[in-house]
Amino acid sequence: MEGAERAGAGATSGDKRRPEQAAAATKRRRSFLPAIESQGTTVLHKTVSYALQPLPARHFDRDTTEPISFYLSSLEELLAWKPTGDDDFNVATMPLAKRQPPLHSKRPRTLVCHDMKNGYLEDRFIQGSASRDPYIFYHWQYIDIFVYFSHHTVTIPPVTWTNAAHRNGVSVLGTFITEWTDGGKLCESFLAGEADGYCAVAEQLVHIASFYCFDGWLVNIENRLSEAAVRNLPFFLRHLRERLQRVLPGGLVLWYDSVLQSGELKWQNELNEKNRVFFDACDGLFTNYNWQEEHLERTRAQAGERLADVYVGVDVFARGEVVGGGFETDKVLGFADGAAAHSQHRHAAFQHLLLPGHGHGTVLGWAGGRSRALVQSERPGDPTPLHRPPSRAGDGWLAAHVLLPAGRLERGQLPADRGGHPPCRGPRGCPMPAPPRLVLSLQYKLEESPEVAVALELSTRDTDVSALPGPATRHQPQPLGTLPSRLSGLLPGCGRQGTTGWVSRCYELELRNCALQDLSLILSRRQPGPHERRFSCRLGELRVLDAACLHSSAPRVPSLEAAQLLWHKDPGTDQLSLSLTLRWSYPPSQAHCFRIHCQGTTRPGGRALPLPEQPHLLGLAYAPVYRVVGLAVPGVSARESCQVEFFVEPVLNEGLAVDRSRWGRLMLVYSDQASTNT
Repeated sequence: MEGAERAGAGATSGDKRRPEQAAAATKRRRSFLPAIESQGTTVLHKTVSYALQPLPARHFDRDTTEPISFYLSSLEELLAWKPTGDDDFNVATMPLAKRQPPLHSKRPRTLVCHDMKNGYLEDRFIQGSASRDPYIFYHWQYIDIFVYFSHHTVTIPPVTWTNAAHRNGVSVLGTFITEWTDGGKLCESFLAGEADGYCAVAEQLVHIASFYCFDGWLVNIENRLSEAAVRNLPFFLRHLRERLQRVLPGGLVLWYDSVLQSGELKWQNELNEKNRVFFDACDGLFTNYNWQEEHLERTRAQAGERLADVYVGVDVFARGEVVGGGFETDKVLGFADGAAAHSQHRHAAFQHLLLPGHGHGTVLGWAGGRSRALVQSERPGDPTPLHRPPSRAGDGWLAAHVLLPAGRLERGQLPADRGGHPPCRGPRGCPMPAPPRLVLSLQYKLEESPEVAVALELSTRDTDVSALPGPATRHQPQPLGTLPSRLSGLLPGCGRQGTTGWVSRCYELELRNCALQDLSLILSRRQPGPHERRFSCRLGELRVLDAACLHSSAPRVPSLEAAQLLWHKDPGTDQLSLSLTLRWSYPPSQAHCFRIHCQGTTRPGGRALPLPEQPHLLGLAYAPVYRVVGLAVPGVSARESCQVEFFVEPVLNEGLAVDRSRWGRLMLVYSDQASTNT
């Protein structure tokens, strides 16, 4: 790295200054190092420069330089695509979680097709959006496949959607679409000729899905095709599917009900002999929305054993001759067990309409889909859901970690006596073997009545095979007043109330030969009173951990790298701001995400600016790369230098804190041109 050196190093071998000058400069550098030292700190010296250095518009927002998700607009762009280092922002890091029953089992499946104003709105901002009301999908446990749709030629799903879906065991597909006259010309250029043409397109689509780590393609050809082009179309689909499944086992290629075997563009709203050739060449058919009951009957007869591979669309706007729609969309369930919905925010494709029973397995190892709170939630401002199912090794429990939304509210009335509100049930259903010692932490905030008592309750069942089935045993652990030393560093803040009203509590519970069944939040009055009492409790975070896993140390973040520095001075206020890209490496299975922090600056040539006790949180990264955008920093005067420090804090899969000595750290020392020349 140009201009980089290890913390504490002396003058470099290329230093042209006299020895006493070099020694003084080294002493100044050491004097403004923070009190907390970390092995592997990188020190980077830079000169402030306002020279324009535009970043690739495909990967970065033109106005802010924030990293963005993107699409390809033409066949030429598709064939010319090659990944660069800037593509790292868009690579999904969350592997596709296993779920029961598996996707390819012969059962009803549900597909949601996101279609919102041609896509790439707030969701294109990889590091989060300033929007207070972005569209977020919450019900991952009820779907199997998520398609990101737009009318661009090659729709690459934004990485935030892929990570969210994969965390919940949902496959993600991009879209390859051609439309209208231009679409017809595009198809002729790669389908009407030799096999090399369509094979090259298929190879690029496979390469893109493999590189960005999503699971396949919806192919939508909505234009007429020549005889030569339509003759090659099944070969293209088959080659795409075979290559995809070789590179990505379990990958999918779905065909949208559009063009016919004759080359005519005519939506069928069913599977029949006119479009079956395309169905046979891929993994499934997504039908058009204008079906009637007789279309479903014919589809059932035509599909045979592959009925589970037909996805039938439902337009919730009820445009055209459709069943249900609008606020009567549920009517389609009278005909079917599932349907595909097209709303302002999404299409939903529910399939297998004529088979009974739609038994979706939940991705939670410790939940049966009956929870009212505490499960399958997201944190506002976080583009991906933060819930993770319990992780297990072999048959042993390792840890369960559930993160809840800071905006999740439980409201109600407490009776006049000491009675409580009906418990807010958390994970429930399939019992999970319990470890001998359990550690729990809870964050909550009472907004209306501070006289409400908040408690956790767990229910367990005996796992002794000789014991007869009996009632569940209920436990109400008491919060720890003082954390043991072995927990204080891992669960900071427990037992305290923050300045904003959030309360953190920790619990420890010894268990023996039992399985966890229910987890509930109990709200009750501290003192009886003459009237009912309103309450409002905001749930923040719940952790359920095996105490045995709390002793392992986290890997250290190696030295950080910084690149793509851009400086800007506001012409009105003279405020200096900095944007840069940070990169690091970390074992992919160890961290759920990373928190990026910065800390204030000092001026070695004179006065020192105060440093806060805790660094400032800039944002979250789900890959080992982060773009700092528009960070306000002090301006520099002649013959002065300033510094700003950046920290990368791993967030472990169990949500445990990592000691700051193991964070990655980069110190940027910057000066103006005059100081450098001097």
